[in-house]
Amino acid sequence: MAYRFCRNILTILGAGLIACLAVSPAAACSNFLVTSGASVDGSTMITYTCDGEFHPHLERSPAADYRLGDTLVIKDWSGKVRGVIDQVEHTYAVVGMMNEHQLAIGETTFGGREELQNKSGMLHYFDLIELALQRAKTAREAITVMTGLAEKYGYRSTGESFSIADPREVWYMEMIGPGEGGEGAVWVALKVPDGYITGHANKARIGSFPLDDPDNCLYSDKVISLAVEKGYYDPESGKEFRFCDAYCPATPKNLRYSATRVWSMFRRAAPSQDFPPDYHRGVLGADPYPLWIKPDEKLSLSDVMAIMRDHYEGTPYDMTVGVDAGPYGTPNRWRPMDWSVDSVKYIWERPISTQQTAFSFISQSRSWLPDPIGGVYWYGVDDTYFTVWSPLYCGIIDLPRAYTIGTMQKFSWESAWWVFNFVANFANLKYSYMKEDIQKLQRELEGDYLKLQPVIEQTALELAENNPEQLAGYLTDYSVYHAENVVDRWRELGEFLICKYNDGYVKNEKGRPEERGYPESWRRTVVVNRPEQFRLPQWPSDTLDAEFAH
Repeated sequence: MAYRFCRNILTILGAGLIACLAVSPAAACSNFLVTSGASVDGSTMITYTCDGEFHPHLERSPAADYRLGDTLVIKDWSGKVRGVIDQVEHTYAVVGMMNEHQLAIGETTFGGREELQNKSGMLHYFDLIELALQRAKTAREAITVMTGLAEKYGYRSTGESFSIADPREVWYMEMIGPGEGGEGAVWVALKVPDGYITGHANKARIGSFPLDDPDNCLYSDKVISLAVEKGYYDPESGKEFRFCDAYCPATPKNLRYSATRVWSMFRRAAPSQDFPPDYHRGVLGADPYPLWIKPDEKLSLSDVMAIMRDHYEGTPYDMTVGVDAGPYGTPNRWRPMDWSVDSVKYIWERPISTQQTAFSFISQSRSWLPDPIGGVYWYGVDDTYFTVWSPLYCGIIDLPRAYTIGTMQKFSWESAWWVFNFVANFANLKYSYMKEDIQKLQRELEGDYLKLQPVIEQTALELAENNPEQLAGYLTDYSVYHAENVVDRWRELGEFLICKYNDGYVKNEKGRPEERGYPESWRRTVVVNRPEQFRLPQWPSDTLDAEFAH
């Protein structure tokens, strides 16, 4: 039998998903899903922040053909073989986590019932994503591929939520294992109604679901029976079965960690609905947020970008204010997230935008355009608040080098991740000042992309009609050149910042250092906490007069 070794997930997805699993101290990703009827231009969009302390490598996997009987070796990130599966006759090209047919997949880990992990299963969630992108053209087909593979070869991960979008449909699927030695997985997949949006962030969200609507809901045969067998659900209780309650019960900690992010996505997209904070604050008996909602207005790509840069600004949970934000309003909180004082437990807020993001994407899939033009993988590295999402068309045949190199062990100005990481880390010294300089350039670069997009795509359409053999090269040249230019501009920004904000001073327009000190509110906090240390003694006025006379 012939063995064909496709690139394993370590390279195809840039080590991103594996590193999330292997390195991150906790499940940590955020997804936001937009159907075509909920977007301004009719595109479907999903977002994915892969949050974890690691250096990602962007990769492209070309389409490939195989012979009948070929197989695929499945390895873990250390190179150890976990098993072998049947190969298909043709695999599709993949850029990051989007394939040539505009199919995109994101994920967040919810963990759920630890006893349901089947470590003898062959396929992790990231294997399923990789294989679906290589083998499926549509979201519905991706679900069939993923669940079929899990059933045949075994599912190895803990609880996982998937965002799956093609140019016409957006689906949300949740999956968990059957327990050690069990077969397949238990799962539910729901099509998000057109005109609606949803989000998920490390907590299972699917509650009840229809059992007789295959156009909009797919599920495994044992999704309810396993819960009954394990004692997670009593059919005699009179209560309807809810996937999230059975397989990922709510706790004050996981609600604070995850539901707050979903609440903030919803409150920004639909402020008129005024969702109360009770559920994400862990108020016992509070109603969960709906699985999906209709936004107040249709969302543009820039709206989605803004939602993914959220720190709860303007709410009671705003991470840029308070003593915990420091004198310059940084929203970053250093891990560990939970801590205790006098036996009382506390936890920092967990925002959508976090400094530990390794990479993120916003997929844009458009049914009215040819696939190579319609699918755009807007890709960025490091903190979403300070990244620049660059458009990589799904029909490109090369990648910007700066996003494909680098290591956590050595700083390099050649690595896009290190360049963005340097700027974001340096900003913590004077966050409220530096963010203005950073986001000015961010708006310029992303604004230029949005202005250029219609022009670039019109030219691409003309090439597709008249010179199709030139289309891939044209889209590749545009995507690669501008992504590399972003890194160059960001490197210049880093050098500018370290010069302007040096030794606590801020250089003015003439290049002269000025003293800016600390905000009044921060100085008052210092006085309240240490009232005597910095107080100057008050001498009698006659003593001062005598001193000056002397």
